[in-house]
Amino acid sequence: MTTRQFCTATWLVLASVFCQKAHSQSAPDSTRFTYSTLASGFDEPMQMAILPDQSILVAERKGALRLYDAKAKKLGTVAYLNVFSGIEDGLLGVAIDPGYEKNNWIYLYYGLGGERHISELARFEYKNGTLDMSSKKVLLEVPTQRTYCCHSAGYLTFDSKGLLYLSIGDNTNAEEIEGHNPTDERPGRQLSDGQGTSANTNDLRGKILRIKPEANGTYAIPDGNLFPKNGQEGRPEIYVMGCRNPFRMSVDAKNGFVYWGDVGPDTEVPAEEGRLSYDEINQARKPGFFGYPYFLGANEVFPKYDFETKKEGPGQDPAHPVNNSPNNTGIKNLPPAQPAWIWYGKGPSKRWPLVDKGGASAMAGPVYYSDLYQDAPYKLPEYYNGKLLIYDWIRKWMMAVTLDEQGNYVSMEPFLPQLKVVAPMDMQIAKDGAVYILAYGTNWFAKNTDSGIIRVEYSEGNRRPIAVAHVSETVGAVPMKITLSANGSKDFDQNDKLTYTWTIGKTKLKGKESAYTFTKPGTYDILLTVTDSQGAQGTTTSQVKVGNAPPKVGITTLSNQSFYWDDQEFDYKVSITDKEDKPIVKERVKVSFHYLPFGKDLASVLSAGDEDARFANTKKFYSTLDCKACHTMETRSIGPALNEIATRYAGQKDAKTKLAEKIITGGSGSWGSYPMPPHPDLSPEKAAEITDYILSLNQKHNSLPLQGKQLLSSHKGKGTEGAYVLQASYTDGGTKTAAPIRTSKHVVLRDPQIEMEDYSDGNVGVVIATLNTGYVSYISNIKNGKYVRYDHIDLNHIRSIKLRLQEHGAGGIIEVRTGGKDGPLIGSLNVAPGKLDDLKTGWKDVAISLKPTKGKHDLYFVFKNPASPYPLFHIDKMLFGK
Repeated sequence: MTTRQFCTATWLVLASVFCQKAHSQSAPDSTRFTYSTLASGFDEPMQMAILPDQSILVAERKGALRLYDAKAKKLGTVAYLNVFSGIEDGLLGVAIDPGYEKNNWIYLYYGLGGERHISELARFEYKNGTLDMSSKKVLLEVPTQRTYCCHSAGYLTFDSKGLLYLSIGDNTNAEEIEGHNPTDERPGRQLSDGQGTSANTNDLRGKILRIKPEANGTYAIPDGNLFPKNGQEGRPEIYVMGCRNPFRMSVDAKNGFVYWGDVGPDTEVPAEEGRLSYDEINQARKPGFFGYPYFLGANEVFPKYDFETKKEGPGQDPAHPVNNSPNNTGIKNLPPAQPAWIWYGKGPSKRWPLVDKGGASAMAGPVYYSDLYQDAPYKLPEYYNGKLLIYDWIRKWMMAVTLDEQGNYVSMEPFLPQLKVVAPMDMQIAKDGAVYILAYGTNWFAKNTDSGIIRVEYSEGNRRPIAVAHVSETVGAVPMKITLSANGSKDFDQNDKLTYTWTIGKTKLKGKESAYTFTKPGTYDILLTVTDSQGAQGTTTSQVKVGNAPPKVGITTLSNQSFYWDDQEFDYKVSITDKEDKPIVKERVKVSFHYLPFGKDLASVLSAGDEDARFANTKKFYSTLDCKACHTMETRSIGPALNEIATRYAGQKDAKTKLAEKIITGGSGSWGSYPMPPHPDLSPEKAAEITDYILSLNQKHNSLPLQGKQLLSSHKGKGTEGAYVLQASYTDGGTKTAAPIRTSKHVVLRDPQIEMEDYSDGNVGVVIATLNTGYVSYISNIKNGKYVRYDHIDLNHIRSIKLRLQEHGAGGIIEVRTGGKDGPLIGSLNVAPGKLDDLKTGWKDVAISLKPTKGKHDLYFVFKNPASPYPLFHIDKMLFGK
């Protein structure tokens, strides 16, 4: 056994013992975590700073410093800084001084607006909601390039000794790397060479800095940084070097270990797990060089790539890395490269299967220690003592990492998976033990309605109630009357009695249900506060926009609105009214009618008002992928906007094939050279479906008239999965105080044959189609008193239902009722008893005549035979007949 094998075996034994000890405690009850969204609608929130009174400062990338006032429960704006917010720069970091309660100092890190290409670390006085701009003290200037994207990082945090840490990205051309690491040494290509930044000891980029702020607005170099204080070997501020984009970090409050997530590259270099494109969670127990751009993961080596000859050569030695780049202004012989602590690529990870797959942005949060929160009312349970919290911005997970007593990795597990945070951007623990999570929201470089500050509380004793508010209308004209309901609010402590308070401006309303009328246009926040009998409170905020009434769109027809039949005509009439638009503007009306081969499940998707029914399901599927993080609909993000792609490829014969292939394989070069990550698990059919959706964005379709008839013949020969969709929409012109509003309505017509196992609700069994059933699936275990329900069936013109059933069982009665198990009876059928030796056979079609009924109803099939406790019969499917 080698020394390395012996050490590995010893570590595994120790880790196993520690892991058993750590997991002897049971995981905490998830109902003891309560959470609330304190504020939402941020424009690219980057970092938060929790003030002593639990108010929160939030840095927005475009330059706004926002304040969530914990007492008033309102979000406001403290200041707008003049920042350069191109590429990934902007207002990136905010932190409060450890002595804030005495000195009112806060620290900001931002790209300075103007012609000087620098980023500043500056100190300001902040007090009572005001940022004193005249108090500005610039501690540090970082020269940057503003030609190429990306990697700015910019996170600020203090350790327990009052030392300030600042993470800075490599600020290197991330696009033109030709599938390799950025080490382009050709003349004029210095902006594409990470050896001039990350691996350069005289450059502050690609580093984590550690300094001691002084009272006069300067800083000192603490003992124990990577290089001597005299600067002979490198900048003395450097604690960690060899980073790509050390985006989020924390410092262990007890042992001083530094943790950070380093967002990895997209390369074509083969590696132990797929390609050498790992994201990393790193641990620095002491200062060091962490490898980039020469190494990644467990010191896997990038080959030396010659950008001139396009040939690969031997890579560096991790034990003795040497920076011979002409763009290096520091020492050549670098410290030994330190391997990553946790690392994972774009595909599934063998070491850490919980991290999932796809695009990634690894981030590190705090290490939790119970004894630091002894008297905190919301401290996490002992189960999390000593665990590191990590998270991923794109994959939207949060993990708790268990460490052994020396700080070695033992295991990881999901942390608060019930939260489903949209792009977690920052995570901190307040003095009261509550966990604060800053959610960035769905799209890059955009103001997102699903961004926000989330507060999570754990309680061993009395739990805060969870506030859920329902507002009857969120947009409307003046005067606008709304009803408010707190139904859905709950308290996991069963004996607690709840009271409800609604706050709208200076008005307070009491009661679980209430009403209010707005008499002036504007945007209003409605705060619901739910208080239990112990005085604990839960809150939630809703927003109402007053000043423009939504258009009203209606569709009427004499035809059935649930099903289609061969060669029948579907008549329709669309009506549109709008309180402000008189007359209706014809150009804003859209009426369309399509047959979609796989559209039977469209109704629930279209209820959200999808613009184009043909791609409603595709759009829903697309929203589950990581693509949306790089491609927004209208504006350029990391990648081009979808509308840009549709415009470029409009009319090209091979566009669909080319784009579908690129979605699967990835690549670069079409829009600059920023690499597009591959999606190898996506089928060619799904990739082609996404491509069709994107290309459709550039296509213009003529609107149908408001009244007409459509022949139902496109479905013939195409199976039973398709649907016809009539869709009508109108976008009004808005008002001086309110934006335009779009309203849509739709009718979905599906095949009149429905499989019985596709019920919405019921209490029967379902037999899955297999060889033993002749590949027929059906409902079974049908006993006296059981039922199945099918929702929103239009019974207009329906005269009968043909059932395909097996007389296998005690027999009985099938009742067809509307509205409930005991609702009006509109048809019934007696089924004879029987016994079949071969359940592949014996299926027969029988018809139930229905009493003429108009309108849409929930349809109940109720099964009865009070004389028998045994199953009655089997039913395969039903066919609605005119």
